[in-house]
Amino acid sequence: MNDLSYLNASDGVRIAYRLDGAAERPVLVLSNSIGTDLHMWDAQVPELARHFRVLRYDTRGHGASGVPAGEYSLERLGRDVIDLLDALRIERAHFLGLSLGGMIGQWLGVHAGERIDRLILSNTSAYLGPAGQWAERIAAVLGVEDMADTAEMFLGNWFPAALREANGPAIQAFRGMLLATDPRGLAGNYAAVRDLDMRPTLERVARPTLVIAGRYDTVTLASHGEAIAASVPGASLLVLPAVHLSNVECPAEFMSAVLGFLLQR
Repeated sequence: MNDLSYLNASDGVRIAYRLDGAAERPVLVLSNSIGTDLHMWDAQVPELARHFRVLRYDTRGHGASGVPAGEYSLERLGRDVIDLLDALRIERAHFLGLSLGGMIGQWLGVHAGERIDRLILSNTSAYLGPAGQWAERIAAVLGVEDMADTAEMFLGNWFPAALREANGPAIQAFRGMLLATDPRGLAGNYAAVRDLDMRPTLERVARPTLVIAGRYDTVTLASHGEAIAASVPGASLLVLPAVHLSNVECPAEFMSAVLGFLLQR
C-alpha cells in the first residue's frame, strides 16, 4: 500500500511524505536516520497519531524522494523540512529526528526556531569528524555494485548482536530499507554529515529540547548526546539501554519519553 504524497522542494527535488492522524491535532514531524526511510517510524505512528498529526518524509536520497547527484548540505536537508511545512501551510510543528534526522533537527533549532515548537534529538551528534573518514566512505559507497555488504555494516552498528542473529521482522525491515537505498543518496548524505559541526551554535537553540542517547551506541556516542544536552539551554537528557535505533530497541521507554515531553504543558 502506497499512501505517499509528493512535493518539489525549492531546488526542484521531489520529496515524498505521508500524513497520519486527525488534521486538527498539533503537527509532529518525524525525520529518519541515514540509510532508512519514513517506515523506520512505523511502530511508533499508531500511538503518536492518537495525539498528533504525524508528518513523516523520506530525507532526500532515501526512499521515494529524489536522489540528486553530488553532495548534500545540512542546510539543504533542513530547508527541505521548511519547504514541506510551507507547502502544507504548517506554521509551527514539533520535530523528532533520529541520527541524521537529529542533525537536521539541530539545524532547524538554530536557524528556523520560529517554525519549531518542541524539539527531540535522538541518537545524534553535533560533530562526527574528522572529515577524512567520510571521504573514504563516500568513495567506497559510490563504488559498490550492490548494497548488501553496506547494509550488514549498518545493521552491525545499529543493533546488538542478539537482535541481529534472531533476524526478526524489525531487522528484516531495516535490512530491506538499506538494500533499497541508492548509493548516490547515501554518498550525498555522507557529505552533509562530513561537514556537520553544530557545536559552536547549539547555544542558540531556544526551543524546549529533549536529547535521547543510547548507552551502547557506537555511532553517535552517549557522550555526544550529553554534549548536545549540555550546550542547548534548558535541554533534558535521557540515556536508554540501547545501541543506535532507540525507537526499535527500547520502544516502550522511547515512546514514554517522547509523549511525556511533547504533551507536557
